[in-house]
Amino acid sequence: MFEIKFIPEAIEDIRSLRKHERKRIIEEIEAQLKHQPTQETKNRKKLRPNQLAEWELRIGKFQVFYDVDEQKRAVKIEAVGYKEGNVLFLHGEEYKL
Repeated sequence: MFEIKFIPEAIEDIRSLRKHERKRIIEEIEAQLKHQPTQETKNRKKLRPNQLAEWELRIGKFQVFYDVDEQKRAVKIEAVGYKEGNVLFLHGEEYKL
């Protein structure tokens, strides 16, 4: 089982959402990333190299960006964003991957 850790910015991202959105995202992170965070699925994929994170988990209109340390059995949540159309917003601002 993997330990899930959030960086401070990711915690702020989650806090900025509505209560029901926070609950759904946290439940999905627990369900999807505790056991096989590096197994690709229709909602979980490895990203091309970028400065944000190695992996993405999609939960509806939200994206959870994370890195995995297989040796430490840890998942580090780097950011939680959302899309409006084709535009990704992280930390309340437009972001380009």
